[in-house]
Amino acid sequence: MKKYDVTGIGNALVDIEFKVTDQFFADNGVEKGLMTLVDEDRQNELMAVINAEQAKKQCGGSAANSIIAVSQFGGKSFYSCRVANDEMGKFFMNDMKDAGVTHNLNEANLEEGITGKCLVMVTEDAERTMNTFLGITSTYSTKDVDESAIVNSKYLYIEGYLITSENGKQAMIQAKKTAEANGVKVAMTFSDPAMVKYFKEPMTEVVGASVDLLFANEEEAMIYTGKDNLLEAREELKKVAKHFVITQGKNGAMIYDGDTFIDIEPYETTAVDTNGAGDMFAGAFIYGITNGHSYASSGKLASMASSKIVSQFGPRLEWHQAKDILAKLKP
Repeated sequence: MKKYDVTGIGNALVDIEFKVTDQFFADNGVEKGLMTLVDEDRQNELMAVINAEQAKKQCGGSAANSIIAVSQFGGKSFYSCRVANDEMGKFFMNDMKDAGVTHNLNEANLEEGITGKCLVMVTEDAERTMNTFLGITSTYSTKDVDESAIVNSKYLYIEGYLITSENGKQAMIQAKKTAEANGVKVAMTFSDPAMVKYFKEPMTEVVGASVDLLFANEEEAMIYTGKDNLLEAREELKKVAKHFVITQGKNGAMIYDGDTFIDIEPYETTAVDTNGAGDMFAGAFIYGITNGHSYASSGKLASMASSKIVSQFGPRLEWHQAKDILAKLKP
């Protein structure tokens, strides 16, 4: 029996989420609706003008959010990441522990540096805008990959954001090879349209001949395959993924189970914050398929969970919410 349902590799960021108006973007030169990598000075400029008292702070990063979701639903998860020996790094470690996630971090061995932070700005139309300073997580490399955790997992989950650096790409490749050599299934998320638009060649190198499970939204699927409609894009994805999920926002999701396509209906909700919806979908879905649920049932669970996430502030469920969602799945 495997020790973990899933081991994830990805960035370690402390998410600092707060509400803003469109005027905030105009006043501070922020491009709305995008994830923008910034340097430390630029992030500090924005930190100086936000309402820090109303900001919500949690450990995050795309894959981290998904791995936490697995834990909240009752799964066993491990996260391999990199933080610095600073206040935010220690916060990240403690928050992961509180979320029930085992990790590779050891306070005694943390290096000097700055832990990555992501400023998540949410407007009244529920759109998220992110300014991210990667800090020490930009140096994530093969030495940070915990191969023993991968071998002792049912799935490896790879975050697409790692593709932006050569050392990150090599870590993705090594982790995937370790999984494949030990019969561990490989799941991957493209993470963001920009990752497949500007890093398509290295992303294709990581994907290789195939992955067992791929997560993408509609835009990512079409950019990666070079197709201008979803029907053609999904046929192309069959060539690189044995199974895949294409999330479609308010229209639900489409799952390829290796044989047929399954349409997952959305759950009616009022969106106030879309931050983390895709991460939650992936985490809930992986929990489902590693804990006895079918692809259809896992899709339903993931749709319920992501609809709940967008109806509230922040990318994470409360523990009781996860239990309530699971209870609704029972006959």
